[in-house]
Amino acid sequence: MVDFLRRAPFDLDQSGIDWVERTLAAMGPQERAGQLFIHFSMGADPGELSRLSALAPAGITRFFGGTLDAEADFLDAAQAGANVPLLIASDLEGSRMSLPFGTEVPNPLALAAVDDLQASRDIAGIMAREAVAIGVNWTLTPVIDINAAFRSPIVATRGFGSDVARIEAQALTQIAAFQSEGVAATVKHWPGEGHDDRDQHLVTTVNPLDMDAWEANHGRLYRAAIAAGVKAVMSAHIAFPAYIRSLNPDAGVEAFRPASVSRDLNQGLLRDKLGFNGVILSDATPMAGFGAWGPRSIMLPEVIKNGCDLILFSDDPEADHALILAAISDGRISQTRLETALRRVLGLKASLGLHLGVRKAARDRIGLSGDRTAARAVTARAPTLVKDLTGLIPLSPARHKRVLVVSGGVVIPFLPEPLPLDLPELLRAEGFAVTLHEKGQHIRPEDWDLVIYALAEETLLTRGRIFLDWLKLTGSFDAAMQRVWHEVPTLLISFGYPYLLYDAPRAPCYINAYASMPTMQAAVVDCIVGRAPFQGTSPVDPFCGLEDAHY
Repeated sequence: MVDFLRRAPFDLDQSGIDWVERTLAAMGPQERAGQLFIHFSMGADPGELSRLSALAPAGITRFFGGTLDAEADFLDAAQAGANVPLLIASDLEGSRMSLPFGTEVPNPLALAAVDDLQASRDIAGIMAREAVAIGVNWTLTPVIDINAAFRSPIVATRGFGSDVARIEAQALTQIAAFQSEGVAATVKHWPGEGHDDRDQHLVTTVNPLDMDAWEANHGRLYRAAIAAGVKAVMSAHIAFPAYIRSLNPDAGVEAFRPASVSRDLNQGLLRDKLGFNGVILSDATPMAGFGAWGPRSIMLPEVIKNGCDLILFSDDPEADHALILAAISDGRISQTRLETALRRVLGLKASLGLHLGVRKAARDRIGLSGDRTAARAVTARAPTLVKDLTGLIPLSPARHKRVLVVSGGVVIPFLPEPLPLDLPELLRAEGFAVTLHEKGQHIRPEDWDLVIYALAEETLLTRGRIFLDWLKLTGSFDAAMQRVWHEVPTLLISFGYPYLLYDAPRAPCYINAYASMPTMQAAVVDCIVGRAPFQGTSPVDPFCGLEDAHY
């Protein structure tokens, strides 16, 4: 019954297995249902700790936004109030997903542009050590999706590019670094994202590959991660019709069932064929890619029934807890399936040593000067000069004194308004006279020595599309159609999404910087004034397959 806990990725000894069995036996129905959930956690709601205690979840995913002390106090208190140690998850992705009080590190696409596995190992180590120091023991990364469809807004800067070999090497490096520091790693989004240019936050997406192509791409990546001992896989709201039709050619609409509620994809393909023995976590269940498939009262129990061991997020945790409790009571979730899922959840906790005790936050280990220095050095290697047809770089105040910066600011999914870029102040410090473009402003070429379009949109959840929105950027119908790069030197910089040439293929000078955090903006300034070389290599096709974008 428990032999799977002795095998990778759990590798439990008898004392660990005994703890799992004792803990499971001591749980009543309410707690058993609770241990199937990972809840969303953010902010400083004074009632959250008592709600967590009442729900008794397996854990939380914490989105950090407060001070170091406030966040550390919260996680310490959450663990102290839990009968069973909590899994504390986070998305260790870097850039704007870094700890706000920790070390700024590059995101996956920037690391792929650096393409140095030792550098990636160092960055993952920094993220993991800081995570452990504040109380995180599980990361819902790395993303091993493939940037195949450039319009895909859900992969973009969260993945390692479009080359499968590079993705595999980078992902395995992160997995090893995370797990060696005591943070469980998760690969996602099963069964593979990046070919559909839609966002599963908004719609059930589809992996369109046939089985041979899937095996050569996503199958290769998941098999490699499993062989490396990754502890968890996130089963997403992604359909894989080729596999379902290989089992049933007349599957009809069932060919488009999301993986998160597909026994064939979770048990049949992932566990039986690929041999994955770890924890399967659903993607966030409030997503439309989940809810569009069927009513929640039916769908939520099917997450567990059809092979996931954990449910991620609830808009109404108490109501969802009741749905699962009812499904256990009436047999839709069998006792065998329930106890197998719970053993895997508890096994994950034991594999992290949580059964031996939970350490309090070590606040003095976060944001160390040595880590910040090391991260800045890696970040400096990411900016990529995609093209410079007129020899514009390096910039100089002597030649380009009057600079107009056109920017929509730093767009972050969880904030209602963009943040201002640091770039204008960094350029002023170099001696440039910088003016910010005003919405609707017509650009008079004779007024400027340089125009910089600076976009800072990393992967955006629920955006639907990421593109160079000329109308929104410039503020008027007339201004949106104006192109001045034949009359005044013009530079286009993307601090995020690497495909802006699709909407500006004839831009003469274009830089991809992949991430928008201040240290990346500073690194770009060093490069454009000639103080540092551009070292990044494109991990995707920045020309989007357009021949004219090269010219």
